[in-house]
Amino acid sequence: MELKNKRVLVVGLGKSGLAAAHFLKEQGALVTVSDSRSASALSAELPALLEAGIAVETGGHGVLTFRRQDLLVVSPGVPLNTEEIAYAMAAGVPVIGEVELASYFLKGQIIAITGSNGKTTTTSLIGHILKTAGLPTLVGGNIGTPVLNLRRVSTHKHWVVLEVSSFQLETVTRFHPKIAVVLNITPDHLDRHGTFEAYAAAKYRITIAQDPSDFLVLNAEDVPTQLTASHTKAGIYWFSPSRQIKQGAFVHGDGIYFKQKEGHRPEPIMPTSEIPLKGAHNIENVLAAITAARLAGVSKEQVRAGVASFKAVEHRLEFVRKVNGVDYYNDSKATNVDATVKALESFPKGIHLILGGKDKDSDYRALVPLLKDRAVAVYTIGSAAEKIESHLNKVVNIVSAGTLENALAQAKEAAQPGEVVLLAPACASFDQFQSYEHRGRVFKETVNGWAE
Repeated sequence: MELKNKRVLVVGLGKSGLAAAHFLKEQGALVTVSDSRSASALSAELPALLEAGIAVETGGHGVLTFRRQDLLVVSPGVPLNTEEIAYAMAAGVPVIGEVELASYFLKGQIIAITGSNGKTTTTSLIGHILKTAGLPTLVGGNIGTPVLNLRRVSTHKHWVVLEVSSFQLETVTRFHPKIAVVLNITPDHLDRHGTFEAYAAAKYRITIAQDPSDFLVLNAEDVPTQLTASHTKAGIYWFSPSRQIKQGAFVHGDGIYFKQKEGHRPEPIMPTSEIPLKGAHNIENVLAAITAARLAGVSKEQVRAGVASFKAVEHRLEFVRKVNGVDYYNDSKATNVDATVKALESFPKGIHLILGGKDKDSDYRALVPLLKDRAVAVYTIGSAAEKIESHLNKVVNIVSAGTLENALAQAKEAAQPGEVVLLAPACASFDQFQSYEHRGRVFKETVNGWAE
C-alpha cells in the first residue's frame, strides 16, 4: 500500500487510532485525525499529534473533512453507519480499519482469535503456549498492543497472535490469518450491529482472505459458529468438550485428545484436571488453544506444559481474595449476558452478583434460571440498572446500588462465610468507567483495601 502524500483521515483516537495516525505520518501520508470528544478531553493526546504535524479536528466531525480524503482509517469504536463515514463512502472514499491497514505491513504468520466470549483468555493462552515452546511470538490486537505497533518488531519468523473483535473485522478484506479461531457467537453489541445476523456476519469475516493452505478452528457445539464453515476455503478443525470429532481437540473421559487428521488415532494431550482455569467454559478455550498450537507445530508435550503453567487473565473470573470468609471474584470482562451465564455456572450457590453498566440492547432474562438456583442477591449499578431490574423483578433479591463501590459495601454487609461476591456485569463499562479494565481495578482496589 502506497501512502506517501496520500490524504488520510483517522477517525477516533483510541489506542488503535493513535497508532494509525503516527504510523501513517511516518509513511509520508498527509494525516488528519477527527474525534467527537472535546480538545480538553484529548489534552493528553494532542501535543504529540500536533508536534508530529498531524492536523486535528475535535468536538465533532465535519462532512467536508471526510470527503476531502484519499483514505479513511476508522477506529473500532466508531460505527460505520456514522453520517460522515456513510457520506464519504458514498463519495467513493475507501474505508478500512487499523487491522486491515496493519495487514499490509505486518510480518510473520497470524493466529487470529474472535468470539463473543473467551477471546482474551484464549489469545493469551495461545501466546503463552507458543512462547514457552520457544517460538518467536507476539501478542496483541484487541488485547493490549495495537496491531500496527506489532509490525515494528515483527519478523518473518514470528507467530503473531491477535485478538480481533467484530468491530475490527467489519472492515477487513485482505487480513489473512494462517490460523483463524472462532470460539462462539452469541448475542452481543446489538446496539452497534443492529441484528444478531449482522453481528455474526462480521465475525465470519475473519476467514474472508484464507485459502486452502490455512486453518479455521471452530466450536463444534455452537451452531452460529459452525456456520462459519460455509464462509471459508480453509481447512476446518473443530473442538468439542463433549464428543469426539473428525479432526481437532476434544474431551473424552477425564482427558483431552487431539486428532491431527480424520482417520488418525487421537493423541492424548493432558488430563482435564491439569487445566488451571476455573469454569467449564474455559475447557472450550483450552481446546481451541490446543488445536491452534498443534497446527502451529507445537509438540503435544510442549502444549501440555504451556497449558499447565498458564495463569488466569486479569479481569476474567479472577480470584481477588477472601475477606471474612467470603470469596471475591473480578469478572469485569464479562461484558455480555452469555459471559455472565458462564461466570454464574462456575459457582454452585451463594452468589452475590454485581450487574450493570452501559446496556448493549441485551436481554437479561436469560440469567433467570441460574439466578433462581445460585444467587443470594443481585446488586445493580450504572445506566442499565432500571432495565435489569425490570427483567429480573421477583426472580431474586435486587439491591439498587447505583455505583460499584456502593454495591461492594452492601454485598460485604450481606454475604456470609462460604459465599461469593462476583462482579460479572453483563454490560459495557463506559457509563461510569473508562474501560472494563478500569472497572475491574476499582473492584480489586476496593476489596484489597478492606483486607489491608
